[in-house]
Amino acid sequence: MAASNGQLPRTSAALREEIERTRAELATSVSELREEVAVATDWRQWVRRHPYACVGTAFLVGYVVGSRR
Repeated sequence: MAASNGQLPRTSAALREEIERTRAELATSVSELREEVAVATDWRQWVRRHPYACVGTAFLVGYVVGSRR
């Protein structure tokens, strides 16, 4: 018997297998995303990659905060 979209109905075992595969892919994607976010927000990496920009920014922030008196 054909389903309404023209495909054969899936068995419960096939559906479970697809769900497990999707869960595994999602877990992998979430893990990769966490690592990317950790790298992107690591201030030590920013200082290593852009030392002059970080020193300049720190100087500017210090100047602005110090000149508010």
